[in-house]
Amino acid sequence: MQVHRLPALSDNYIFLLHEPEQNIAAVVDPAEAQPVLQHLEKLGAELVTIFNTHHHSDHVGGNQELIQRYPDVCVYGGTQDRGRIPGQQVFLQEGDPVKFSDRTAEVFFVPGHTSGHIAYYFPPVTSDDVGELFCGDTIFAGGCGRLFEGTPTQMLDSLSKLRRLPDNTRVWCAHEYTLKNLKFAQTVDPNNPDLQSRYTDVEAARRRKEATVPSLLGVEKLTNPFLRWEQPTLQAAVNSTEPVQTFARLRGMKDQF
Repeated sequence: MQVHRLPALSDNYIFLLHEPEQNIAAVVDPAEAQPVLQHLEKLGAELVTIFNTHHHSDHVGGNQELIQRYPDVCVYGGTQDRGRIPGQQVFLQEGDPVKFSDRTAEVFFVPGHTSGHIAYYFPPVTSDDVGELFCGDTIFAGGCGRLFEGTPTQMLDSLSKLRRLPDNTRVWCAHEYTLKNLKFAQTVDPNNPDLQSRYTDVEAARRRKEATVPSLLGVEKLTNPFLRWEQPTLQAAVNSTEPVQTFARLRGMKDQF
């Protein structure tokens, strides 16, 4: 399974999963249809699946046009997003398996950014492979999503689930927010050498107009403050040792950054 990253809108990424042998494709969170249609034409592939993580328009905006072009496509989303995702046919819950070609992903229910948010995790096929996590707006490279519909407790639980995945998991998050996220991270975790090194690398990559997605979950665990609420430095930055309060205060600071 090949993953193609397609830029969309101002800072979104759409992910096209391609199975070359059967020449079929799935798309994750099509913000708009045209980048997907153009890439499918380039590959000569048929779209068979749409995987949505949540209902926001910059994640489902291309659904209807893609359905019109590929009327047999199957649209997946979370069960709690019923009525909010255009064309949704499959309503997923925590632990459900979903298949694309010969790969099977596990569904994680990860509310916080929205009340019905889910993520899709494709585990490695062999010990030399990486896992693939399509997490929408739950984890960002260096950050996490705003809490529009969920609570800090929900988001902490959701991040805890995803944080338990193996370090060699590629994190395919849906926005190019990394540089700003790491700028904030440095204000609350200023003496973290891994963070300093990552910031330097990301700054250089963005100067070259290179994408910083996907990231590796192992890197996120070392540098993303929203996966590090137990760290004394971050607890000191928000004057709390209680996990939910620490996370909530960090998220509140980021909202004002």
